[in-house]
Amino acid sequence: MSLLPVENALQIFKDNVTPITETEKVSIRDALGRVLAEDVCSGLNVPPEDNSAMDGYALCTDDLVAGQRTRLKVSQQVFAGHEGEAFEPGTAVRIFTGGHVPVGANAVVMQEDCEVDGDTVLLPESVKVGNNIRRQGQDIKQGSTVLEKGQKLHPQHLGLLASVGIVDVSVYRRLKVAALSTGDELMNPGEALAEGQIYNSNRFIMAGMIERLGFEFVDGGIVRDDLQVTKDKLSEAAQQADVVITSGGVSVGDADYVKPAVDELGHLDVWSMAMKPGKPVAFGHINNTPFFGLPGNPVSVFVGFLVLIKPYLQASQGMGWIEPISWKIPAGFAKKRSGVRQEYIRVRVVQNEQGQAQLETFYTQDSGVLRSTVFSDALAILPPHTEVKPGDMLDTLLLDELFNR
Repeated sequence: MSLLPVENALQIFKDNVTPITETEKVSIRDALGRVLAEDVCSGLNVPPEDNSAMDGYALCTDDLVAGQRTRLKVSQQVFAGHEGEAFEPGTAVRIFTGGHVPVGANAVVMQEDCEVDGDTVLLPESVKVGNNIRRQGQDIKQGSTVLEKGQKLHPQHLGLLASVGIVDVSVYRRLKVAALSTGDELMNPGEALAEGQIYNSNRFIMAGMIERLGFEFVDGGIVRDDLQVTKDKLSEAAQQADVVITSGGVSVGDADYVKPAVDELGHLDVWSMAMKPGKPVAFGHINNTPFFGLPGNPVSVFVGFLVLIKPYLQASQGMGWIEPISWKIPAGFAKKRSGVRQEYIRVRVVQNEQGQAQLETFYTQDSGVLRSTVFSDALAILPPHTEVKPGDMLDTLLLDELFNR
């Protein structure tokens, strides 16, 4: 079977997305990380009225003498949150940041440019209309859309919602993602290891990814190497979750039961990709539940989840298909490779002697070396048959951006 290019596989995933539609109302205090199910419009202007951008003196520029400094009487003080008296023409108003600019005043002069003497203030020669005034609705106009359907809510979005008086919002329910780890060799941390056994790191990688991205993690546990057990576990997970992900068991070895199990329970659309790490990546359905199968090597799980599964899950959650941002960063290393697989190498961005950014690789790119993912803060993309020389510009995916976008 020929290997499927990454871009072709992603297009298949994109074409097979069915976003969830169930919604619920939540308080904005509980809405962090949730996805809006409808547009949010503002019921008020922000600012609600003209206000001062700084501490100073509000005045009408018509009361100034052209070409010279003008002294005006200070008629009142206006603090933020308090309504002042009617503006008295020919006077200045002592005003503080956020204070309501009285009707009739058309500029605010910062206090550092003024000289106060008793109950009068000496103003600069030139003051422009509108100086230091934040106009009503300058930030948000009443009736305007402040956030759109499909927006994942970060702290700044919650602040924006609060600023227009929103109490609660309609969001999609959290996508339920089941993760299962396959293999007789796997044990959970805290359990004693027998000869040939290892601790199950993939469970924690997948759970961490799922939860950090804002989805609900459904723990499918460890699946032992048995066809019937594998079928039972996959069928149960498909009933509990919106998407099922496995690690291990997707190759063609004698103890790899995921592929035949899925073939019996549903169907596979993708099998074997032109990707390194992660050639044996599967996609299909168990009954009507989408299924992804990742290799058992932990680096393959880490890379495959971020590159392949993350955009599918986000689109299923109602966020639309989000393309990763690729940055051009020069290589600080040399690498020559052959083959038809696109490689994602673990790198970190460092400064060279000239203070410029460049990419540094981990000493090995073996897909079983999990420490390479801790060393790295980015994935550099190497197309097939690529020779990299120091200084070559490489397409690079920053991990923080992948996690947070």
